[in-house]
Amino acid sequence: MTLHSHIFQVVVAALALVCGGAALDALVHPRPRHGLRSVPGLVINAGVLLGVFGAILALCGNPLVACALSLGLGALFTVASNAKNTMLGEPLLFSDLALIGAVFRHPQFYLSAVAPWQRAVASLVALALVALLCLLFRADGVMHLAGLALALGAVGMLAILQGSPAFRAIAATPDPHGDVARHGLVPVLLLYWRRWRDTRDPPPCPASGRPARGDAPELVVVIQCESFADPADLFDDAALALPGLDAARGLAWQHGRLHVSGFGAYTMRTEYGVLFGREEAELGFRRFDPFLTAQGEGSWALPARLRPAGWDSAFLHPHDMRFYGRDRIMPAGGFARLVGETHFAPPAPDQGRYVTDAEMTDVILDTVQAASAPTLLYAVTIENHGPWAGEGQEELVPGYLRLVRNSDAMLARLADGLAALARQRGKPAALVFFGDHCPSIPGATTPAGKRHTPFVIMRFDDAGQPMRGDDTAADLTPAGLHHAILDMMLEPAR
Repeated sequence: MTLHSHIFQVVVAALALVCGGAALDALVHPRPRHGLRSVPGLVINAGVLLGVFGAILALCGNPLVACALSLGLGALFTVASNAKNTMLGEPLLFSDLALIGAVFRHPQFYLSAVAPWQRAVASLVALALVALLCLLFRADGVMHLAGLALALGAVGMLAILQGSPAFRAIAATPDPHGDVARHGLVPVLLLYWRRWRDTRDPPPCPASGRPARGDAPELVVVIQCESFADPADLFDDAALALPGLDAARGLAWQHGRLHVSGFGAYTMRTEYGVLFGREEAELGFRRFDPFLTAQGEGSWALPARLRPAGWDSAFLHPHDMRFYGRDRIMPAGGFARLVGETHFAPPAPDQGRYVTDAEMTDVILDTVQAASAPTLLYAVTIENHGPWAGEGQEELVPGYLRLVRNSDAMLARLADGLAALARQRGKPAALVFFGDHCPSIPGATTPAGKRHTPFVIMRFDDAGQPMRGDDTAADLTPAGLHHAILDMMLEPAR
């Protein structure tokens, strides 16, 4: 094969790839209102595709296979992004790619949320790509070198473009829907990753020197409840009201709606907000997965801020603490102890996939009973992660209602238990209970609907009697809830 023939094959495959890539990107939601994506977006999309094409060509030596594999990867990204956008109301983001390892370590968390046909399509495409690579491999030194040169050239072009003033002005602030519509999926993945990488840790949280309040509770239990929403509000049906939640609201120091940013997922966004107290506007591009960088922000976390005032702390979660890096983040945030999955009895065969809220309640009450110093206990539940029964909507909604009632029973038991403990010890206590996000139930809930979850703060005096606040109803962000907890425990800043 002559050099001219090699060049011709590479050029034809590259042109086909760029055109096919643009066609695939046109299928990604959200789409632009008029015409094509932006010119910078099309240029970046072409550059990334050519870089991938070159890398695969350098490995396999076959331009046809390299083109097919590159388009196949583009198709996988398109399917994944559209499925996520439908289910969670957000296109694929760079931070989702950081979870690929977690998908393999904990597949049950993710695969149960993807439709069977989508799993089947993804599996078939992946197998076809591997088969193509193996069957059509070609040992051709010129092609291998051409691929390497193309990959390096594409990477260099992208680096130069991203450093230019015109491209630095693109996607300068987080707006996933708007930016994908304007520029396309692949450009937003790359640009957002670059913006995220350039974001620096905040300076350490200033030491406030705030002592513990004289009327502060000596036991504070914070419950981050998986997929906990008020069914009466979520489904607009008063008959579905939760008795424990209603009773807690009636006796609360403060309660209201927690305005979480995620829908159906992204527990870590709410968890970060409540623990670290930084609003998403402060985080910039870190907002999409603040746990990726939270280890460098430990001084802002609740237990780190409470420790100088003499507070002990424990973090409870009945799952592998390596998930989302909690085994590193929570100690960096000041938690003295981690209570992980080995401390909880596994669910019985008829109790679902995850540790039950009833078991969580038992362990929490045992833990606070043993506390001898002022203690903050932060617990993350998992039972209501699902699955919520079968594939049909008529099974999913009743399944969700059954599990959310178990969470409601947990709220009622913890309120009674902390009131009794406050009375027994003659020392005040508090319970903070909130949902991390609304459930994504196909056909029943949508990302365009209600996203807020309930929160309730209950305080018990040294006789175990509920204490009512002056203004009990409120709307808070997760970071706002962090400061409400902090202000309940420490003296006001001077």
